[in-house]
Amino acid sequence: ATDARGNAKGILPKGGSIIGSSTNANVFNYPVEENGERIYKDLSDICVENIKKDEIDCLFTLGGDGTQKSARDLSLKGINVIGVPKTIDNDVACTEITFGYNTAVSVAAEAIDRLHTTGETHHRIMVLEVMGRYAGWIALESAIAGGADVALIPEIPYDINSAARKIINRKNRGKSFSIVVVAEGAKPINGDITIRGTRDNGKGVDNTKLGGAGEKVARQLEELTGLEARCTVLGYMQRGGSPTAFDRVLSTKYGTKAMELALEGKFGTLAVMKDGKLGCGGLIVIILLVFAFLNDFASELGGAFQFFFWIGIIIIIAAVVKFFHDN
Repeated sequence: ATDARGNAKGILPKGGSIIGSSTNANVFNYPVEENGERIYKDLSDICVENIKKDEIDCLFTLGGDGTQKSARDLSLKGINVIGVPKTIDNDVACTEITFGYNTAVSVAAEAIDRLHTTGETHHRIMVLEVMGRYAGWIALESAIAGGADVALIPEIPYDINSAARKIINRKNRGKSFSIVVVAEGAKPINGDITIRGTRDNGKGVDNTKLGGAGEKVARQLEELTGLEARCTVLGYMQRGGSPTAFDRVLSTKYGTKAMELALEGKFGTLAVMKDGKLGCGGLIVIILLVFAFLNDFASELGGAFQFFFWIGIIIIIAAVVKFFHDN
């Protein structure tokens, strides 16, 4: 909502995409209809032209990895961009926490509290599937906060037999129910993540539709333990509604820092939280963080391949640094 002067108002207690922006569109590979067929085009030049035509001094990008990738690419096209980490998944590089995450964890923890009631009275295994994509933050922290007995997260491939032994052990000690939290991206050892299908949103975005991990775990635990199991998929309940007080304050802090960066002319950066303090991370910082992955990849090549690989990486980094220095 806006007031008579066009300023935003009443947005602090609201969640979601207030201005109606897309969470999975890529302007560099955008779907358009031509001659009755759906094709993908790079509309970034039109986007840049509109930004300049509307005299937008700085584009603030609030979002997760997809949003910030587009922000990076627009920055390379000369647009003044400052990123703000906003996602329930809490998986943006260079920062300790994203806003939206605390609200999602709070909703999931409350759901666990409610599942305790049915689990205890009906003597069942209650499985809760939560969001998070390929990060297990929501599953892990909601499980801790809600007193769950098992948490399965993407970062640690699980052994379903180990989870079953935990539940049987509880049963033998007189505990007639168990709570299991499963991240949607969790996968078994030597197995794959569970997916419901794929989207067709073009290149540059994640088209995988996750889902079904919780139901899969519930069926397996029921077979292995002999106890009745039920799965609850929390889904979009984690994304909607009013944000927690913590997220309202955190988003305000991030917004303040983003404006400070803009006034200082520090574009091409991301407002971040490090050691509990606000700061900013730039492209160079992100490149350094990627070195660990590159080092593992290069070591597998070995010999001359490894040498030329690193020469190529150094040349690319030097070119990027020069670009930002000149612009």
